[in-house]
Amino acid sequence: MKYMKKVKLSILTSVLAVGLTIGGTVGNVHAAESKGNIEVLLNAKKISFPDAKPYQDSQGSVMVPIRFVSEALGAEVGWTKANGQLTVELKNTEHTVNMTVGKATATIDGNEKSYGTKIVLQKNRTFVPLRLVSEGLGQTVEWDKISRWVWIGKKNALTLEEAGLKPVSLDPYRKWFSKAKDLLKSPREDINFNEVLIFKVSDLPTKFLREIYSVELYSESKTNASYLKVRAKTSSGSGDIFYLTKKNDIRYRNPMSSLTINNGDGTKYCFYKIWSPADKTLNGIVDQSPLKIQDIEYIGFYGGTQNYIPLMINPWKGN
Repeated sequence: MKYMKKVKLSILTSVLAVGLTIGGTVGNVHAAESKGNIEVLLNAKKISFPDAKPYQDSQGSVMVPIRFVSEALGAEVGWTKANGQLTVELKNTEHTVNMTVGKATATIDGNEKSYGTKIVLQKNRTFVPLRLVSEGLGQTVEWDKISRWVWIGKKNALTLEEAGLKPVSLDPYRKWFSKAKDLLKSPREDINFNEVLIFKVSDLPTKFLREIYSVELYSESKTNASYLKVRAKTSSGSGDIFYLTKKNDIRYRNPMSSLTINNGDGTKYCFYKIWSPADKTLNGIVDQSPLKIQDIEYIGFYGGTQNYIPLMINPWKGN
């Protein structure tokens, strides 16, 4: 377990390095809410919007193109145009919702209700308040201000396999592990990994040992140091990760405990360095220039009970 012993030592090296490089900047990291696009999740799986995207209007209401959300919820959508007005009807086996473009009210099962935000027509798509659609069709809705997500229904993340992805042979990726063979052995079971499961950041959230909600690129404001910012549902941390680089080596990373943010909702933001001096001091890797996010092919997640290595394609690697 020579490689893993070096990895554990890197925790101390990384903590010392943070003290030397970012000094008193930890206070700037706590304001780390996502600035990304609004995502809508149904039973913890993201709904795809191929053209018109959800947005938040001036009143704070999340507006969604009605067709995609309604169909994901199993409802039929119908449009009627009469006397210069466009009326939309949603119907499932239990509920009926009627609404008119330009109005802020809707009729749900015969009862009129105001949502404070007008239904609008943009880019040939009808946008309605998400709360109107989901509540009108009998679904629970929760706004997640940390990631700017809307959760509809269940919040339990699926495993990658439950989401329909399948492991593949490790062989095409084995070259990266030639000097890190300990990573091919499960830390929780007496098994050796012979498969990997390749996934994309768009497949998140997912469940390994813990639920991983998101992975984002983050730059510290004062030093411009780069990190991966991982949001995980956890009472401790988000675990260790490693990078498979274009230099055909592996760089192991521990979460920076001094930067961890408790979001107060059962999730934490954990930060991982892109470049670390531990690569040289512990593993003898000498970079002609500091490792950049573009130098990383895959991001691996260590630990868990699955019998494969989860590898996320680096969305920032470029060509």
